[in-house]
Amino acid sequence: MADEVETHGNDRSYVPSPGLAVAVPDPVENPGLPPHRERVTDMDPKKRKHAERTVYTLFYVSLAGSIWAIAAYMLFPIESGQMSDIRANNLFIGLGIALALLAIGVGAIHWSKALMADHEHVEARHATRGRDTTREAAVQAFAEANEESGFGRRPMIVGSLFGALAASILPGIVLFRGLAPQDQNPVELLSHTMWKEGSRLTHDPSGRPIRAADVTLGSAFQVIPEELASLSHHDGYLDEKAKAIVLLMRLLPEQLNPETNNIDWSYDGIVAYSKVCTHVGCPVALYEQQTHHLLCPCHQSQFDVANGAAVIFGPAARPLPQLPIAVDDEGYLVAQSDFQEPVGPSFWERH
Repeated sequence: MADEVETHGNDRSYVPSPGLAVAVPDPVENPGLPPHRERVTDMDPKKRKHAERTVYTLFYVSLAGSIWAIAAYMLFPIESGQMSDIRANNLFIGLGIALALLAIGVGAIHWSKALMADHEHVEARHATRGRDTTREAAVQAFAEANEESGFGRRPMIVGSLFGALAASILPGIVLFRGLAPQDQNPVELLSHTMWKEGSRLTHDPSGRPIRAADVTLGSAFQVIPEELASLSHHDGYLDEKAKAIVLLMRLLPEQLNPETNNIDWSYDGIVAYSKVCTHVGCPVALYEQQTHHLLCPCHQSQFDVANGAAVIFGPAARPLPQLPIAVDDEGYLVAQSDFQEPVGPSFWERH
């Protein structure tokens, strides 16, 4: 039976017929490969030592970046409500995390290019089948990988790498502290916003009241309570706004399904829903007027406004809370009451 030959460019690999031993030519002798060029770190021990110092220094820089991100979170608390602190918080935490991840990446690349084994390998093709020697070969491969990477011979690099990797996740863990209030039950806190009976709906950020007649069909815009529009930024404005922001939309009245909508909470097709996604609290910001779908850009949760903002896609677990609205004697849109359930992520127990 004739042998089979597989050809890829200049590499010719021989696959023998079953039971037939065939000598496979040494791929290193393939004239299509250019001569191997030695690296300076392979020829000069001083250069190799310098590259090693560079790698673990980068890992230590990553460690410092993670520590700085944590320190910035504490040095510039956003709880103060000061815009200067909020900007500094975002800037310095972001710079710390970026430095931590960038230094790990650059250090790993420099390690692989300058210090890891620099041998060219060409593997001959062979039949794909299980053998008793497979496990032994796998163990040998891991041993060779350890030898070539230098894990066992370069403790400074290994130690600094593990330290940098462990520290790189600490800023994220620390930032989770700000996702929930520390001194109050989140269910109780999110059950009450600044909306109350008679509160006028106003444009954000201008604070201009909204007439029902001015809301056009297919429109969608962000509104806040009139009382919030007049609140100083130093009096808890951001905390209150984060809970009270609402999306106002207008559909044809007949497009609101009476079986899934509380029609008494809308006015002539105008509906208002919390803008805070019920998944993890991102702002639901995208409205598709043809399908009447709201989209949260963070994790792609979608809500159907025509059916009570019910979840139709994504990880959100419950509909967006609806704000009951009506019209006052002057034709302005007002709230009938506060939300009837807590706003925000559904992983906080509501009852």
